[in-house]
Amino acid sequence: MDMNQVMQVGAQFFQARLDSNQDGQVDATEIANALSGLISNEQGQLDLAGLVGKMQSSNLMDLASSWLGDGPNAAIQPEQLSQLFSQEQIAGFAAKLGISPDTALNGLANALPEVVNNASSGGSLLDAVGGVSGALNLAGKLFGR
Repeated sequence: MDMNQVMQVGAQFFQARLDSNQDGQVDATEIANALSGLISNEQGQLDLAGLVGKMQSSNLMDLASSWLGDGPNAAIQPEQLSQLFSQEQIAGFAAKLGISPDTALNGLANALPEVVNNASSGGSLLDAVGGVSGALNLAGKLFGR
């Protein structure tokens, strides 16, 4: 699955959490673009290694493992997302979509596990982080090298 498809899947899961009376008017393409901006590196590529590194340093590795593995995805709570993204990042993401930061956190809690799951090629971290060189980079981030 290419990254555009991954972001569209995330957008669908995000939309599923929106209040259809108030927030349901947010376009899936807008959500996909905002998601991409939130979890991509400066080159515009999905930074799964960086996200997993943040999860590890925030004691959320069990969640990351479930998202990268082949089994069911463990749920993340909106307040746990605040350990991965700054208030400024969440506020910027919410502003792009014209929703409140709380609504953004709820949608991200629904979408992020699916984005990581779909980006990880059936649970293969090696594929998800860009092969051997990406895995070495991830290991360096995880172990502070």
